[in-house]
Amino acid sequence: MIFKLVGDGRPYPDHGLSHREWAQIPPRQVRLDSLITTKAMLDLHSLLAADSTFYGDLFPHVVQWQGELYLEDGLHRALRAALHQRSILHARVLELPN
Repeated sequence: MIFKLVGDGRPYPDHGLSHREWAQIPPRQVRLDSLITTKAMLDLHSLLAADSTFYGDLFPHVVQWQGELYLEDGLHRALRAALHQRSILHARVLELPN
């Protein structure tokens, strides 16, 4: 099992963070098997593209809410880590109040 759960949508409240605000959160290690995805589908072109990690933030965005970790952005990076048999990912984690 790669992820804790494959979800489809964001069950947590809108946080309204901009890309610049996400960049202020220092990355930390997160176990892949503790993540719940917010997307059930992934475009293989995104996963297999040579420049898929070139654009945007280098670190996935994770939202911690009600004791769960939701992978909001960076599903392709998380799957690449799993394909390389890594169980830990560096991600920016936003902690929302319950």
